Amino acid sequence: MAEWLKRGATAEAKADADRKVRDIVEAALADIEKRGDAAVREMSIRFDGWDRESYRLRQSEIDACVDGLTAQERKDIEFAQAQVKGFAQIQRDSMLDVEVETLPGVVLGHKNVPVNSAGCYVPGGKYPLLASAHMSVITAKVAGVPRVVTCAPPFQGEFASKIVAAQALAGADAIYALGGIQAVGAMAIGTETIDPVDMLVGPGNAFVAEAKRQLFGRVGIDLFAGPTETLIIADEIGCDPEMAATDILGQVEHGPDSPGVLLTNSEAFAHETMAEIDRLLEILPTADHARKAWDDFGEVIVAESYEEMVAIADDIASEHVQVMTRDPDYFLANMTNYGALFLGSRTNVSFGDKVIGTNHTLPTKKAARYTGGLWVGKFLKTCTYQRITSDEASALIGEYCSRLCALEGFAGHGEQANIRVRRFGARDVPYAGQAEPTPRTAADA
Repeated sequence: MAEWLKRGATAEAKADADRKVRDIVEAALADIEKRGDAAVREMSIRFDGWDRESYRLRQSEIDACVDGLTAQERKDIEFAQAQVKGFAQIQRDSMLDVEVETLPGVVLGHKNVPVNSAGCYVPGGKYPLLASAHMSVITAKVAGVPRVVTCAPPFQGEFASKIVAAQALAGADAIYALGGIQAVGAMAIGTETIDPVDMLVGPGNAFVAEAKRQLFGRVGIDLFAGPTETLIIADEIGCDPEMAATDILGQVEHGPDSPGVLLTNSEAFAHETMAEIDRLLEILPTADHARKAWDDFGEVIVAESYEEMVAIADDIASEHVQVMTRDPDYFLANMTNYGALFLGSRTNVSFGDKVIGTNHTLPTKKAARYTGGLWVGKFLKTCTYQRITSDEASALIGEYCSRLCALEGFAGHGEQANIRVRRFGARDVPYAGQAEPTPRTAADA
């Protein structure tokens, strides 16, 4: 039976916070719908202290951001983008269009069609998270999206030059210096100066996540996302307390509501890791964010076996799951609910966040039970088509369709089948409506 040595915030407390965010976002989106650019400008000034004549950056400003990178900075960004693009291309190549003759004369197929436009949100109010530009813009472009728009909030009173450079190098078609609800609302709803998109992607704070949730249906979204989540699954053979503590604190610094969880089968290891967390919080430069997250949302769980660890991990359904045990592959083979797995002590969540090539936009708040993270497939619509190439096939399918429609009482549906059996088949089929059909003439042939 598992034992919780430390628990995080209650479900009730989380739900109360969610309700407050929901109300604020609902009012803000309604205002954008009603007043467009004026509402966006007021929110930008109010929330970010940011205003300029046009929130879309001029090409000269974008070029200056790219030119302002040092040689090493540009090399590092280009390396990371090459990894993301390479893996995204492998994923895209795995998605094939198909066409098959399922019966003589009956041809079925599907095409993978990219959406026409996507809006990519790149968070950056607290930290300039330029990696999110790689993950969203490059992935959309590999999928074949013709128009990719990006928004990122200002950073320290200016547009975030490093993010802008990353957006440009990734291939963004339009770059806006906007953050928060006003950014995703403007991209989805559209204003006098911002054309709406078909899909919204990218991580963000609680307000951005809730705005995407409320806008879903009006536009597509990548997934429902909340604060960064990290689950460390570790034992005394595959890890040590310092590494486990480092990898928890390395993620909860995202914000004061980011859960960090340790799941182990050793109570001694659990206590040693908690002591290491306390020690590191005294020297970590981002300890203010990390300490609050750990105090309010951190958890430590001691399970009796690998089997119980898998069951608990699947129930948590964490965004990031880092496995540092004697046998990491056991968890790869048996876990089903996670955003991304990081197997063994040689890798970690930060590698995935920044550079290794997999996408870092991942499901949170238990959404990993039903979806994976952002990838090229999210930007593609798998659209089916059908073709019948012979009279015999049309009549055969028509006869089955007619009888099935009769079972359901759909007379009009049935007549769609019947007219084709009469036109293309060898025998008469009774009319499915109230009156007899007009006899077929030579002109009908």
